[in-house]
Amino acid sequence: MKKITVDEILKATGGTLLSGSEDNFITHIKQDSRVCGEGDMFVAIKGENQDGHKYVKDVLDAGCETVLISSRDSVPEGFDYANVILVDDTVRSLGDLAAWYLDSLDVKRVAVTGSVGKTSARDMIYYVLSEKYVTGRNMKNFNNDIGLPLSIFQFDEDTEAVVLEMGMNHPGEIDRLASIVKPQIGVITNIGVAHIENLGSREGIFRAKMEIADHIMPGGHLVYVSDDEFLTKERTKGDYTQVSIGFDGRSDYIISSVDDFGLKGIQFSMENQQVSHRVELKVPGIHNTLNASLAVAVGNLLGITTEECIAGLAKVQLTGRRLSVREGARAGVIDDTYNASTDSMKSALEILRSSECKGKRTAILGDMFELGKESERQHLGVGLFAKGLDIDRVIAVGENAEAISRGAQGGKAEVLWYKTKEELYPDLDRLIGQGDVVLVKGSRGMKMEDIVERILDL
Repeated sequence: MKKITVDEILKATGGTLLSGSEDNFITHIKQDSRVCGEGDMFVAIKGENQDGHKYVKDVLDAGCETVLISSRDSVPEGFDYANVILVDDTVRSLGDLAAWYLDSLDVKRVAVTGSVGKTSARDMIYYVLSEKYVTGRNMKNFNNDIGLPLSIFQFDEDTEAVVLEMGMNHPGEIDRLASIVKPQIGVITNIGVAHIENLGSREGIFRAKMEIADHIMPGGHLVYVSDDEFLTKERTKGDYTQVSIGFDGRSDYIISSVDDFGLKGIQFSMENQQVSHRVELKVPGIHNTLNASLAVAVGNLLGITTEECIAGLAKVQLTGRRLSVREGARAGVIDDTYNASTDSMKSALEILRSSECKGKRTAILGDMFELGKESERQHLGVGLFAKGLDIDRVIAVGENAEAISRGAQGGKAEVLWYKTKEELYPDLDRLIGQGDVVLVKGSRGMKMEDIVERILDL
């Protein structure tokens, strides 16, 4: 991050300087009081469980000399030297400052959203753009109204392109994030059922995702995976160029001839403007043909040749616990525990089915959250999908996942259900054999990574 003066912070946020000097400056911005020190600005955020204003004294004692607050009474006496900036809403002001900071950089801007696959698409776009540009992306999975601004402040003056993922679970959230980024290229991976509890329907999800399009810069582009219901040329049109990805033969980038090598990755053909290329990806999952093609389309729009894009894709490493293959003494684990939705569950099950395996193929599937009234039907659908696959065992974990076990009954696989992870643990030793491949997946709140670690310790 390049340094920012207190005066610039005041102008960007509309804040009031209660003490300190406009000529002072900061070199980092943090919202975690435990890591604040000299040169930092601490942003005091009121959350559901914590109020950062309680820690203002702690950060000042630790050497931090600049704080952004919304509560005038949070700064104790004796710190008159500190730069204390008062605003109405620290989260809003954090975003306003991030928008100003990004505008101060000469960078190409790509924003990514979607129900499923947005982090994988973001990572692939990052590797493609890195073939030509000094590129930045979100830290880890920081994709909300706090994490995205904090990620922006990590970019230095030498950054030439940024790709920023935007998450949401309520209407208006993408609108706010996109207003901060003001992308040249907006990317939508798909319209699924994640967060349908808060958005009411897939139509509501579509409208929320399309908020990104309202902030695409003049002369910009919307790149999307086409479907027959929502992401169509007619429904996505706007004051920008549309670029579509799909298997249908009508898209701008047409995917065909897919070879699935299980955990070793995939190969596929991708045609654009009647020129076809063969793409090799070391990331598993047929669905990643779409994410990879989105990355190529973005790269082409920003002046990167398809050959260069393919070279970038060969280097991809996905963030976090996304289809991470981990080898234990007894079994291999497909660790896909970051989160889960109906579509991503089915994609992961397909990867398990196609994986080379000397023992048994086992799927351990946890609850999917935020599905509302759709919950039972969606869990049941995952079970029915698993029922049709050539796998050996389906283990459902969680109250909602009981419907997965019901759907999976009657197929080849042995089906088990455990109400909690703790009930499963004593049985892992007999359920997981030598040479097995085990898929572990569930929503973030289930903390299915605990099961992964138990298997690796067998």
